[in-house]
Amino acid sequence: MLAFIMHFLALLSNFGGPDLIIILLIVLVLFGAKKLPELAKGLGQGIKEFKKATRDVTEEIHSAMDDDSSKPVNYPPQKKLPEEGSSAAAPTVPQSSEHKA
Repeated sequence: MLAFIMHFLALLSNFGGPDLIIILLIVLVLFGAKKLPELAKGLGQGIKEFKKATRDVTEEIHSAMDDDSSKPVNYPPQKKLPEEGSSAAAPTVPQSSEHKA
């Protein structure tokens, strides 16, 4: 069964001019000349709706990306370093009684 599917997919990729004409003739015989315009119209509407949906999705993605890039990045607050010359600049380390000189 898998081999049949593989051969069928290979056949689909090798369509040429005469193959397409034969397929169109078979479709004409199956559906009739009166139904072909309706089928083509339905196919055209389906393609139009598909293109509209893909365009809407891409616009939504682009607008979401633009919204995210325009927002400022909130970095976490950082501790302020003490100014030079202030008493807080050099922290004192308590000395234990064992290490006194």
